[in-house]
Amino acid sequence: MTEDVRDSLIPYDEIVQDALRAVVGRVLRQIEGHDSLPGEHHFYITFKTQAPGVAIPAHLIAKFPDEMTIVLQNRFWDLTVEEDLFSVGLSFNQTPSTLVIPYAAITAFVDPSVDFGLQFQVSDDGADPEPHDEADNDRPDAGSSDDGSNVVTVDFGKKR
Repeated sequence: MTEDVRDSLIPYDEIVQDALRAVVGRVLRQIEGHDSLPGEHHFYITFKTQAPGVAIPAHLIAKFPDEMTIVLQNRFWDLTVEEDLFSVGLSFNQTPSTLVIPYAAITAFVDPSVDFGLQFQVSDDGADPEPHDEADNDRPDAGSSDDGSNVVTVDFGKKR
């Protein structure tokens, strides 16, 4: 008996990725209109800076030409959550900036206070994201997750 791997005509990987990105939007919508997060919650959101629809200041693109991580915790404002993107005000070296980030540009969403994380593929070239420095938006130091026990990774490899 031979095993034939058939290419699906239904893009399951894209459907699952879109559904998980909707989780990010739903979480952000719960804090929209507030100036801080409840309890010890804080979010690390990593995104592709050159992805379609991303709007960030030029100096941030110069510093983070591929990927950037922002932190939402105590110092953010004007969080606006839409169906396919969010915008937020953050301070970088005491300079206020507004960032617009489509969910499709997000590569990771982590809430280390409860060991929850999601990782996404932005391109299907199979390569891992390049290492990058964490964004230096003004924020208090936060602890990091030790074991990543609740990280959900969605990676549908394509057989050729």
